[in-house]
Amino acid sequence: MESPGEVLARLGGWATFAELSGLTSRRAVAAALERGEVRRIALGIYAVPELPADLAAALAYDGVRSHLSAAKAWQLPLLVGPEKPHVTVPPNRHPRPGPAAVLHWAAVDADERRSRTTSLLRTVVDCARVLPFGEALAVADAALATGHLNHEELLAATDAMRGPGCPNARRTAVAAIGLSGSILESMLRALLIDEGIDGFEPQVTVTNGLFRARVDLGHRLARVALEADSFAFHGSRRDFTADCHRYDELVAAGWLVLRLTYEHIIGDPAWVVATIRAALAQRGCATGQEVSPAV
Repeated sequence: MESPGEVLARLGGWATFAELSGLTSRRAVAAALERGEVRRIALGIYAVPELPADLAAALAYDGVRSHLSAAKAWQLPLLVGPEKPHVTVPPNRHPRPGPAAVLHWAAVDADERRSRTTSLLRTVVDCARVLPFGEALAVADAALATGHLNHEELLAATDAMRGPGCPNARRTAVAAIGLSGSILESMLRALLIDEGIDGFEPQVTVTNGLFRARVDLGHRLARVALEADSFAFHGSRRDFTADCHRYDELVAAGWLVLRLTYEHIIGDPAWVVATIRAALAQRGCATGQEVSPAV
């Protein structure tokens, strides 16, 4: 017979006492609890000791992971992870005692109750309600990129929203696109939108003879490429050579390449904007919208 710990692991890390004792025995559950092989999360709820804190909080409050905690569960990118688990509990519910958490009150459906996590669509909408535009856009872009959420669904959901955060959520939905390659790329695109710099498209393909490469954000007419570079160590001479080859080929194809790091995009956005404007002006595009025919 399986031990209570083995049963919990097979069931996803947690179960009710009735489920657990039914598959083992009351005595086995009590013994496993005493040995520290299982733990009691709340009245009638047992889990493995290593159960993630956000899921444990959702179970403790008899709610579901939501907002930033749900985004983490869905493996959507967050600039900063939640300091406390975000848990949504049913309306008018007086919360039971539990661990430190950010509580929200709203109705949840049966699927969300079963998974103890808000749906992908709802997670994106909730994050768009509470996160700054750039961070919300990164979450929405990544969700669309999974293929499990389409743009029309997101637009409809934000149109139907009421209450605080609606303008930011609707703006996020309009701007979201499933082509973004990273959180930095999404946040760079959000910065361009905030500053009214138009003309840049995500994942633009550049060709030059046999050379073919995609740039994170490309202005086709101005031939300005923006690369949102995360920190990466070139572990070999081959990697470093390949990177230089790609950059040189882009320049040979007539593109001006700006490589922008996390420290630039997050730490010094004013410099990023000024540099991009200067690059566009150099190419005959003073506003980000008009380019001289000679370019």
